[in-house]
Amino acid sequence: MTARVSTSLMRSALFALAVVACGSPKPAPKDPDPTPGVVKDTRTPIEKRRDAACDKVGDRIVECAVADAKADLDAGKSTKADYDADTKPAITKVLKDKWLKTCTRPKTSHQVRVLEVCLKEEPQCGPFTDCLLHINDELK
Repeated sequence: MTARVSTSLMRSALFALAVVACGSPKPAPKDPDPTPGVVKDTRTPIEKRRDAACDKVGDRIVECAVADAKADLDAGKSTKADYDADTKPAITKVLKDKWLKTCTRPKTSHQVRVLEVCLKEEPQCGPFTDCLLHINDELK
């Protein structure tokens, strides 16, 4: 009977060791962001700068296009109906969306910097659009 007890005790001891070794069930880790469904921004810092600059440049391009349409109207190069059609919110939204599709493609840090500098340094449309032409200049 002693052999039976010691075998039984050994099994119990092994079972206890196994439970201790495995540990008790751990609670699920808490989500650091309690807001469900929020997607983490995985863009790099340069991509974030590019996207911010592209958005602001897009707004400025639309403003300049509307100003050009107004200048054409004032100069008699277009009609009031043409001006109204060209400056409708739906048309200007299409223009900005088209710009964003091309602008948010991968850019070098130099190209992002050109966007940022043009926004900051050139308040008038003509010099602003001329400034943007330097986006593909090679660094020397």
